[in-house]
Amino acid sequence: MTLPALLVIAHGSRDPRHAATVHALTERVRAERPGLRVETAFLEFNAPSVPRVLERLAAQGADEVVALPLLLTRAFHAKTDIPSVLREARARLPRLRVRQADVLGPSPLLNATLGRRLREAGVRPGDLPRTGLVLASAGSSDPEAIAVIADIARELRHTGWCAVRPAFASALLPRTEDAVRALRSEGVERVAVAPYVIAPGRLPDRIAAGARAAGADVLADVLGPAPELARLLLDRFDEARVAVEASLSA
Repeated sequence: MTLPALLVIAHGSRDPRHAATVHALTERVRAERPGLRVETAFLEFNAPSVPRVLERLAAQGADEVVALPLLLTRAFHAKTDIPSVLREARARLPRLRVRQADVLGPSPLLNATLGRRLREAGVRPGDLPRTGLVLASAGSSDPEAIAVIADIARELRHTGWCAVRPAFASALLPRTEDAVRALRSEGVERVAVAPYVIAPGRLPDRIAAGARAAGADVLADVLGPAPELARLLLDRFDEARVAVEASLSA
């Protein structure tokens, strides 16, 4: 079978750092798997749009695409926005087979990326027993997404941190600064903040501002174009491709 194209779908942002980070990540994916066609599209704010890229792929003779949401949880964009865009594209491009892959999280590779960013920010293994961690995500009103963040926080608690608290940049409380102050009030000696977001933008900036305002000792970078994240994209692509092959052979 001809290998499908991989279309990475990011949300998009007015902040130019967002698109630059997404493109750096997809470049790393290309480097990890030469020969795989990897395209990038955005839901809003940035070009190219998802319909535009799918039209170009169809015009260039592609017959199959795996559309991969660059999202950490299954919330509104994964459940509603992206499926709607893909349905409309299938109707316009009936010869192009488009399958939506699963979202990225949860995954041990995401936890490994968090660990990488925290180490780069100065956290050492010996620091964990006296350090509390704030897992700061963008936030969502979707109960499934909220439950995933809570599960990840509980899982990280068993990796040596003295405490782990989730925090949110929007939709929910606590905010990052509230979680940092709560850990301080419980007597935690050091506090590290790990943004559970892929690329820079308004909400990650809000996380960083909250960490600084509350006096966090460590502020890690966003997940960004880490090698673990690139491998995770390829894992999700492979899972979707295997599902396609299984459905065609059934």
